[in-house]
Amino acid sequence: MGSELAGKIAVVTGSSRGIGRGTAIALGEMGATVYITGRTTGSDPLSIDTTAKMVNDAGGKAIAVRVDHGNDAEIEALFAQVKAESGHLHILVNNVYKIPDPPAWGGGFWDHPVSIWDDQVGIGLRAHYVASWHAAPLLFAAGKGGSIINVSSPGGSSYHFSSSYGAGKAGLNRLSADMAIELEPKGIACCSVYPGSVATEFIQKWAGERGSDLSLSQTTIGVGRAIAALVIAPDLMQRSGSIQWVEDISEEFDVRDENGNRAVKYPGR
Repeated sequence: MGSELAGKIAVVTGSSRGIGRGTAIALGEMGATVYITGRTTGSDPLSIDTTAKMVNDAGGKAIAVRVDHGNDAEIEALFAQVKAESGHLHILVNNVYKIPDPPAWGGGFWDHPVSIWDDQVGIGLRAHYVASWHAAPLLFAAGKGGSIINVSSPGGSSYHFSSSYGAGKAGLNRLSADMAIELEPKGIACCSVYPGSVATEFIQKWAGERGSDLSLSQTTIGVGRAIAALVIAPDLMQRSGSIQWVEDISEEFDVRDENGNRAVKYPGR
């Protein structure tokens, strides 16, 4: 536990599980107050309330807010709550994502329902724009030094899973780069982050059913700690507009996951 982010206010979207949960915990370890969003509440293991307890246990302060990021009004209400309770914001981590059911893995775009576009691009790109739009005045209110971190994927640079997935991630990279230009005069950084293969709860379940080996995967806590290291990097503004690989951050700042390991390098990179 540290105090690097004591007194700082963060929003991590889609943090009931996966990378969002790992990031919320990592920011909590540094003493941040973290607004946790998602649709699942209560005692479910993969809920915003369960994540909130983990953040509090890690040394942070958690505020769980139920948000459907497919609903603009609920995103607006989230940031209205942040404004009313905190008055400003220092960190926005856009992580929320909707995996199509069934997942769009393999096959051609014509094999999948058109709705996967709304799942992967609507939630994985548009919702990030809407959250950033509402967050911007709160980031400006906190002064220079804030950040927007967009959780992207190597799928933004090469083919992964489906054409809609790649379009969403490539669009997110462009959004980060262009937002960085517009935010620069305000002293706010914006970066895309590339995790590698991450053993999220969804991937663990999928791997268990198929007998896949996840021993060389990154952990959600490890990815979260890399994001936390990025937002406190002294040269964050110089990195603004760029794609930051988790494995590079891990090596540069000696970031270790819960097992004491640095992030595994992305295969073939």
